[in-house]
Amino acid sequence: MLDISSRVRVHVETPLAAQNDMGVCDAFEQYAPVGKPDDMNAPHPPKVAGIDSTVPAPAHTVAPAPAASGTTPVSAAVSSPTPAGALLQDRLAGWVSDLTTLHELTERLVRTDTLPGALQELLRAGAALVGARRGVVVLEPADGLGPETTLGLGLARADLGQLETVPRGALSYGALLDTDAGLPGGSTEIVRPDLFAEKALDPRHREVAARLGYAASYALPLSTAAAGRLGAAVWLYDEPAEPVERQRHLIGLYARYATEHLARLVEVERTRACMTTMSEELLPSRLPRVSGVQLAVRHRTGPRGGGDWYDALPLPDAALGLAVGSVTGSGPSAIAAMGRLRASLRAYAVMEGEDPVAVLSDLELLLRLTEPARSATALFAYCEPALRKITLAGAGHCPPLLVGERRTEFVETSVSAPLGMLACWEAPSVELQTEPGETVLLYTDGLLHRTGDSVDRAFARLHAAASSVPRALRQEPDAVAEHVLRTVLPDGLDVTDSAEDVVLMAARFE
Repeated sequence: MLDISSRVRVHVETPLAAQNDMGVCDAFEQYAPVGKPDDMNAPHPPKVAGIDSTVPAPAHTVAPAPAASGTTPVSAAVSSPTPAGALLQDRLAGWVSDLTTLHELTERLVRTDTLPGALQELLRAGAALVGARRGVVVLEPADGLGPETTLGLGLARADLGQLETVPRGALSYGALLDTDAGLPGGSTEIVRPDLFAEKALDPRHREVAARLGYAASYALPLSTAAAGRLGAAVWLYDEPAEPVERQRHLIGLYARYATEHLARLVEVERTRACMTTMSEELLPSRLPRVSGVQLAVRHRTGPRGGGDWYDALPLPDAALGLAVGSVTGSGPSAIAAMGRLRASLRAYAVMEGEDPVAVLSDLELLLRLTEPARSATALFAYCEPALRKITLAGAGHCPPLLVGERRTEFVETSVSAPLGMLACWEAPSVELQTEPGETVLLYTDGLLHRTGDSVDRAFARLHAAASSVPRALRQEPDAVAEHVLRTVLPDGLDVTDSAEDVVLMAARFE
């Protein structure tokens, strides 16, 4: 990440280069986060901050050349002067070591593709560079558009909560974020080498610092000329200390590069949030209330914004139309196509909803004429809650799943191609008679794809999840949908960033 000119070649003795290479890199490993916060709060042996106090500093000298044979040895009381060339080589070796270290740290940083990961990497690398064990980074863009977050290194969530009880202006990051000091061209650092020696230290800050076990701090703003102020980072020392000039120079170089990387990730995060908002706005803001049926839905949007959608709309004669579908592709174009497709289906459903085949046929013709390069899957169900009767048709979509006291089975639907794949689409509809208290699950294939299993195994997992719904929860479709989603996608897979959208709708008939 750091460009070093190839026109300058430095010849350094191997032992000397090895000595100088045992600096920041060793400290980076030494100050990696440990398992318990108590280990982080353990007393730090040195009184003065350093890269690694356990490793002796390089001598910056070389051994004198042996005396030529036949000459009289010089008295041991008289030391030989250090050659100027050896001193220059020593200094150049130190510079090369620092550049190599910065290159390695920036390489580690650039491999992070999420904002939390980049912030944690910034804290870890900065702690190694300035010789600290703990730190706090506050992301708070000056334009107020977010995202905003606070992360700690070697600090538990309760410790961060205690820091938030200190008046903001009494903390170093508060001084950087609430004044012009954190803006480009303002103050570049805040050094507090001995907090408890400060007579004007806020009493609450003194109390929290003593409780958490830190006695000094070093803070830097995170700002760029293009993006402005993004936040601030503070590293905490267990004992009175401060970074030396060389450490400040290295952390300054690293922080400038890290801030540029953070600015790019902030823009990515804002784009993801915007895509999610657009997708949610194009879907129903609330589900309708229709006598004889209860509805619940779960929707997860992928980071790039996908085309999965759902709909539920009241129809004439106390009927209800339910629909789920998926448009190929991702990003703004897929979201826009999804919005157009859903709006068109609502219109066709109002005019001829009692015939699901006609609804999907009209939708297929519209898609083929207006967006010939795109295909979509869809399932439309015409429900008569008073009779507990469902008439449905699907176009390349997954079959619904019926969950009841006596049965848990997939509804057999006719095999058909997705919309836009054939010159003329038409497939027979299927009628389903439900029992009182049974729930019908409609879903998109993203629910199956997120499992990472083959299609057969994913269907088996979905069937097992629906069968395992406790009896006490089967009266509430919201509880049924939540149980199925968490069982099919355990360990946070339902919220983890994935290229696949997920839609799961539950309709329980009374």
